[in-house]
Amino acid sequence: MMDRNGVTGSLLGLALGDALGAPYEGGPLEQGLWWLIGKTRPGQLCWTDDTQMALDLAESLLAEQGLQPDALARRFAASYRWHRGYGPGAARLLKRIKRGEDWRQANRAIYPDGSYGNGAAMRAPVIGLYYVGQTEALIEAARLSAQITHAHPLAIDGAVLIALATSLALASVEPEAICNRLAEHCQTELFQARLALAEGWLQSEAAPEPAEVVTRLGHGIAASESVVTAIYLGFRFIDKPFLEMQQFIVRCGGDVDTIGAMAGAIWGAARGLNALPEEYLERLEQRQRLGRVAAQLADRLVPAGSKSTG
Repeated sequence: MMDRNGVTGSLLGLALGDALGAPYEGGPLEQGLWWLIGKTRPGQLCWTDDTQMALDLAESLLAEQGLQPDALARRFAASYRWHRGYGPGAARLLKRIKRGEDWRQANRAIYPDGSYGNGAAMRAPVIGLYYVGQTEALIEAARLSAQITHAHPLAIDGAVLIALATSLALASVEPEAICNRLAEHCQTELFQARLALAEGWLQSEAAPEPAEVVTRLGHGIAASESVVTAIYLGFRFIDKPFLEMQQFIVRCGGDVDTIGAMAGAIWGAARGLNALPEEYLERLEQRQRLGRVAAQLADRLVPAGSKSTG
């Protein structure tokens, strides 16, 4: 059995980064709306579609004993609720699937080239947790799970990178070696260039300010503008408190909740549940459900060290 502390830390780190980042997402209208609906009646911190789709993916993997895209597409569509903050393209796509349209057509109905957003990457940490130690299966699952909603090569590459980064973090691979390992499985030049920059920063222990991180790595909703940012920040702050990383992400602005979710999953996989701030976890909605799903993921994984990831 794998380290349950790391698996649980990753899934709860994803949800916590999402929930803490959500109030800072978007412009004044979006932020104002979230301040109104971003807490449950008992006052718990709400998470967004980032965590909802990660849970959908995890529960589908567990129920189907692996990635079954048709079942996953139906689960995504059934879970859609507007108040979770789904993007307009994702909302239209999921509604089409719910009406019975095959996801293989729906995933290009909104954007003919496929969406290049980070919606596939934000849920991909779950792939890394489920397939840790099984690189080929992990990559195949990350690609296929992405294609249901995000058929663009950049979105697919982003999902692979986040899944692998989470898996490597869980396996305690040194941060300085992560980006090079990830580049071996990257098919797009844009990601390769940004991974090389992030690797240089990590190896030199550089500490660029948020403005430089945003300018050179991005902070937007496109996978190419957020995935490497999240990977870099997850490993840059690996020895620092979770909330310090989260505060830096807020200062970066942009797609704060999704970058927070992806970085939080990586940080949590490396540091474990016990390192997350308990005072915030106590206020996180559906914490028991998250913990139960994480435990189920941990219980079915191959023993640590039995296979090599990367």
